[in-house]
Amino acid sequence: MEREPFSMHSVSGYSVSGRPTRVCRRAHGSLAEALLLLPLALLFLAEFVTPAALAQAGKDEKGKAAGNAKAASKERRAGRLIRVAAPITDKVDSRVKRLVDETIRQAKEKGEWPVLIFEIHPGRSEFGQAVDLARYLSSPALNGATTVAYLPGTVTGHAVLVAMACDEIIMHEEAEIGSAGEAESVIEPSVRSAYREIANRRKTVPVDLALKMLDPSKELLVVETDVSREYVLAERLAELRKKKSVVSSKVLIPAGKPGVFSGSQARELGFVSYLAAERTDVAKALGLPNKAVEEDVSDGELRPVRIALKGPISASTAGQVQNMIQNQIRDNDVNFICVWIDSPGGSPLDSINLANFLAGLDSTQRRTVAYIPSEARADAAFVALACDQIVMHPRAVLGGPGTFDIPKADVQVIVQSVMGIAEQKRRSPALAAAMIDPNLTVHRYTRQTDGLDDYFSEADLAALDDAKEWRRGERITTPGRPLRLDGATAEQLGVARDVVHDFNEFKALYGLEDDPTLVEPGWADYLIDALNSPGISWFLLLLGGAALYAELQSPGIGLGGLIAGLCFLLYFWSAYLGGTAGWLEVLLFGAGMVCLLLEIFVLPGFGLFGLAGGLLVICSLILASQTFVLPRNEYQLAQLRNHLFVLCGAGVGTVAAAALMRRYLPHAPVFNRMLLAPPSEEEISVIAEREAMTRLDHLLGSRGETSTPLMPGGKARIGDQLVDVMADGGFVERGKPIEVIEVRGSRVVVREIT
Repeated sequence: MEREPFSMHSVSGYSVSGRPTRVCRRAHGSLAEALLLLPLALLFLAEFVTPAALAQAGKDEKGKAAGNAKAASKERRAGRLIRVAAPITDKVDSRVKRLVDETIRQAKEKGEWPVLIFEIHPGRSEFGQAVDLARYLSSPALNGATTVAYLPGTVTGHAVLVAMACDEIIMHEEAEIGSAGEAESVIEPSVRSAYREIANRRKTVPVDLALKMLDPSKELLVVETDVSREYVLAERLAELRKKKSVVSSKVLIPAGKPGVFSGSQARELGFVSYLAAERTDVAKALGLPNKAVEEDVSDGELRPVRIALKGPISASTAGQVQNMIQNQIRDNDVNFICVWIDSPGGSPLDSINLANFLAGLDSTQRRTVAYIPSEARADAAFVALACDQIVMHPRAVLGGPGTFDIPKADVQVIVQSVMGIAEQKRRSPALAAAMIDPNLTVHRYTRQTDGLDDYFSEADLAALDDAKEWRRGERITTPGRPLRLDGATAEQLGVARDVVHDFNEFKALYGLEDDPTLVEPGWADYLIDALNSPGISWFLLLLGGAALYAELQSPGIGLGGLIAGLCFLLYFWSAYLGGTAGWLEVLLFGAGMVCLLLEIFVLPGFGLFGLAGGLLVICSLILASQTFVLPRNEYQLAQLRNHLFVLCGAGVGTVAAAALMRRYLPHAPVFNRMLLAPPSEEEISVIAEREAMTRLDHLLGSRGETSTPLMPGGKARIGDQLVDVMADGGFVERGKPIEVIEVRGSRVVVREIT
């Protein structure tokens, strides 16, 4: 018998070896069977595969495609945080519904899946308003969105209903939820029915657990069945035994104890999906960008303004910006403030003052946005970091060196201030500190538990409780240089919210149809800036000093006194409105002038009042031009030098002007009445001869009283005459009895009577 050759054949997906004749026979048999069954198969298809069945199959395919489209849309998620304030009133209810409808509509237009985050705040709310809002949030109309309740603090009372009406609940670990019926003396059946209704709609919180939070008189059990763990009221345990096999049960919360659960307990019980300490943690848990959890403060109506901070920052510019913002808040109740920053910095102290002002604005009432088209260098970055949001051009500069280098002695003080501002605005304190301290090293760190990225220095990392869970990544800073970020990098690091190429994109980003009203300084602000400039300040002091000299050289109060008064008034008025002077400087100047006048007209001689008055005037003029008393860094020292230079220049100019006025004004046709002409040489000789001929011999032996201290010269009243006298023997106090012991022409020598 001839042996057939060996071959491999694949039958029904399996490889087998055998003789070809045997396999062919099997194949031929199968084919014959198939031909016999074909008529039966056709009959079956004719019976069951009808046009309706084909149509249903088409619908199934369309449904599958729609499901895929819905899944794809969920990948493009658009988040929005909506604050639910307490108490829940009709106004709060209508605002929340309006924002929800608006968000869903906008998301559908963009092909996005909306994620609505309701931040619920503590406070007592009435049952009617709370249940109305809860029914709306759990209605079929919101099946086209994901609803999330975020509880940053403890929520009790009927506001619990609003949290139950959402698809998910996220809580702070230490926050609590429960005691829903704390305001009810008696739990009405209608209230129980409403809680049962909302719990059944979303099934976020088990029904019996929700009823326990409502009614503390109930006993809540945790029951292990053969298929699941359930939370039931003790009164429903028998009912559960009829449906499932109960393995064990124990009391979770006894009767009489309120149903209150912390965030960590609720997470263990399964009705809280995530624990989040801050809004940014909520965004991370939901896979959303941080801007999705920024609160909308517009209340449906944006009232925007734009304020420019351009050029070097000084006390006047910082004060000007602050005044304009305060005026707009007071007069127009603005809720959107765009601070257009284009500055190289200039004054860290004034920038920090402005930054503290911006950071102190209530972010729940109005939003501040720093728009940086070009640069916000050095201390100008402090102002940007203090705003709620930062929007930059991709190539704009934030931080880095500017017009003023912060002294090493002041770095740590300023770092602490700026880190506090950055932390308040939920930005990385380490990145903010690196913009000031060139020696600070900052790395990117990733938390291994959840993949969260953050930025720390080694000291910051060591201070964390979970420091071991963070894995170090790339270095962000450059050794020896303060941190400098462009717009694109700032967005990647989470410092900036967005990047735009021009202001039109900025407006589109926030839905602004028109340009925000540009608030510019008024004529008074321009006048104040001009008067506070070094050149005008020098001129005011020069003119005031010269006019005062002219007034002292003329009888009575004339034009010189008026001009001097106006000059010094303008000087202190502009300094006061510019934020560098207060009533202290004005009082010091007034006291100094009084001392000088006393020295000139009342108490001539020793010069104590004159010296004190001069120092008081100089101190008042210096303090009025700066915001500090004593310089503590190089910047303040430079400011003091500049102010002293202006003051010295004004003093030298006053002396020169006095010399020119003394020489030329007495002979001018119009101005000769303002200044007395000095006596000529002939008049001087006549006066000297007349004084020499004056005899006071009749006063010899007379007695009187000193009118001023004799040191040794001074004045004394002898009889009805006020005479210039000299003391014999040293100092004589004022008001002492004296006797004339010698008279030589107009020279009178006196001695104190003891």
